[in-house]
Amino acid sequence: KFNVDDLIAKTPADPRDTSRLMVLNRATQTITHKHFYDLPEFLNKGDLLILNNTKVFPAKIYGKKETGGQVEVLLVRALENNCWAVLLREYKQGMHIIFEEGLEARVLEKQENGEIILEFNQADILPFTHKYGKMPLPPYIEAARKHAGLSKSLEGDKEKYQTVYAKTEGSIAAPTAGFHFTPRVFDVLKQKGVKIAYVTLHVGWGTFKPLRGEPKDHTMLAEFAELPPETARIINETKQNKTGRVITVGTTSTRTIESFADGRGGVTPGKKWANLFIYGDYKFKVIDGLITNFHFPDSTPLCMVCALAGEDFIYRAYSQAVEQKYRFYSFGDSMAIL
Repeated sequence: KFNVDDLIAKTPADPRDTSRLMVLNRATQTITHKHFYDLPEFLNKGDLLILNNTKVFPAKIYGKKETGGQVEVLLVRALENNCWAVLLREYKQGMHIIFEEGLEARVLEKQENGEIILEFNQADILPFTHKYGKMPLPPYIEAARKHAGLSKSLEGDKEKYQTVYAKTEGSIAAPTAGFHFTPRVFDVLKQKGVKIAYVTLHVGWGTFKPLRGEPKDHTMLAEFAELPPETARIINETKQNKTGRVITVGTTSTRTIESFADGRGGVTPGKKWANLFIYGDYKFKVIDGLITNFHFPDSTPLCMVCALAGEDFIYRAYSQAVEQKYRFYSFGDSMAIL
């Protein structure tokens, strides 16, 4: 456990690729300190980077109870019949929530996983969220900003809490390992012969659901994942021809690729609700490396990086990160495990 309250990044690096990069070499067990714009130095011609092109939508909307009290609603995913799975701090069955422009919702029930089912009086509420919604920044960023005397929401959050390659809308949290990429970095990678391909995993709140007890007792909430045929083809060619490494950008990309593993070292394209939890002595079936951020203790992403690099190596890396005042979490610095 690390006391990193003062190291929580409140805003991303500017420019994005000037964030720091810690490179972990698993073969030599060595740690190198660089900046993210140095990443191409550590990749080779024929290597394949896999990025999650999901796009965050402004999923946090505000309404009022009939008694006048404010209600914060975090939209998680759309269901049938004008219903959404949402997160609410407080609720009562049958409670009505009144929003701007005639939008209303009624609480139907609470699910076993903690989500609340809301029934809206309109079929398509996305135009409303784009007009009135806020980006669903992690609560710890809002708390860190408040502690520093900043506003919880800052100008530019809608742009900054998004990767530059975000394309397919559906996430309530960004795949933050991709924040560091810029057109400049992509240009250098392509000139070097590094291949780029994309998957989609719409990040839900299950990615951040903390561990309560032993990892073996933890249940990951399923998130929608898609592995396109073209991406599968490039992965399989890379693995079969041994032309380079398959390196995922972010834990969500990793879970997607490993969820579609075919058991023969490659992948099969498709769409599914993925709930793979990678921890402990998990044997990675496809990926050879991972680019990620610095994660919370007792979190599922930290379990994954420990499974890939080993707990002792990760502990040593995090200790150095604290000593050298790396910036932590979603808007923080980067780690490449190669």
